[in-house]
Amino acid sequence: MKLSQMKAQKTKRILVYGPPKSGKTELVGKLSEKFRILWFDLENGSDTLLKLPREEQERVEIIKLPDTRGYPIAIETCLKVIKGGEVTICDTHGKIGCAKCVDIKIKEFKDGATGTTLNLSEIGKDTVVVFDSLTQLTNSAIANITRNKPDDYKMTYDDWGNLGKVLDTFLSYVQNAAFNVCCISHENAVEMQDGKEKLVPTAGTRNFSRNSAKYFGEVVYCEVVNKKHKFASSTIYKNNVLTGSRAGITLENSDDPKLTDLWE
Repeated sequence: MKLSQMKAQKTKRILVYGPPKSGKTELVGKLSEKFRILWFDLENGSDTLLKLPREEQERVEIIKLPDTRGYPIAIETCLKVIKGGEVTICDTHGKIGCAKCVDIKIKEFKDGATGTTLNLSEIGKDTVVVFDSLTQLTNSAIANITRNKPDDYKMTYDDWGNLGKVLDTFLSYVQNAAFNVCCISHENAVEMQDGKEKLVPTAGTRNFSRNSAKYFGEVVYCEVVNKKHKFASSTIYKNNVLTGSRAGITLENSDDPKLTDLWE
């Protein structure tokens, strides 16, 4: 196919990152003005969404994954979900096909149990799937890899290699998703190939984080400047901050920057 025959994709793969309390969750939550949102909450950050108007809250479905060091359920559930196919996730444990909460034979919840049944392969373009956050997903993967190890266990070279493989598997599915995806993460200062330090999204190891933006079409950085939230998306925003937009959208020049601008 010739380039002249191709059309830009109507779905987006967006990565929003920045330091804590820089407005990431609220920025992504405002997508509910125009989209339905399926929000995978890995770190109890969804309380921020209660600031949304009631009408917009109705468009947001929260799936809580109670991920901890001793119960690293997030990486297991997210890997199964992102691959597509119908899954049933219980509210109590955040587990797919939970034997405690679901009757596997008839695919129905047992008495008193609740949850969500979904299939990302059938998600329409009117929906954005949000994973909050890649930071916690990384922690979950590490906890899973080092399961049953003592608290002072130091990860080996093979452990770090397995972490990279797990994150690459998840993000490769994100990169090729036929639906809208938005991942939230925190910032990580790493040394680039030119020897200079740069802020990049946290995803796996420092080396993996350095290249994590390649899986996304839009990379948005959030920060607080002069007591105001600022959001940036152009490749020339700052030399020491990784940002970029394949759609060519420059959020930092907008008086009222919104992620919905990335679709326009």
